Amino acid sequence: MMEDQQPVPVIWLGSTKKAVQSFPLPVRQAIGFALFQAQLGGKHIDVKPLKGFGGASVLEVVSRYDSDTYRAVYTVKFFGVIYVLHAFQKKSKKGIQTPKPDMDLIKKRLQQARDDYQKIQDK
Repeated sequence: MMEDQQPVPVIWLGSTKKAVQSFPLPVRQAIGFALFQAQLGGKHIDVKPLKGFGGASVLEVVSRYDSDTYRAVYTVKFFGVIYVLHAFQKKSKKGIQTPKPDMDLIKKRLQQARDDYQKIQDK
């Protein structure tokens, strides 16, 4: 990560920005800092690859606050831009797996990101 490097833009898909804005302040700060590090080409300590996407192009930030768990999922798959795909409070008490409806939404928004990125490239 270079200190004089300009941050790449972040594109929030669907209601992700609104969801993050509804999270408690410490969670918003953690997610914001993790995204800023990603914008500069780095990786926050609380970021890990999201299982089911092969490799490390779809990542999740996990933040715990007051016995609740919050997640923000983003992709660095596309050069020069970060797409935030989903942000949610994990409510399931069974296991650590991301619930299927959330995974389906992430896959749908990843396709939206591909389509959007392709439009940008075609300009």
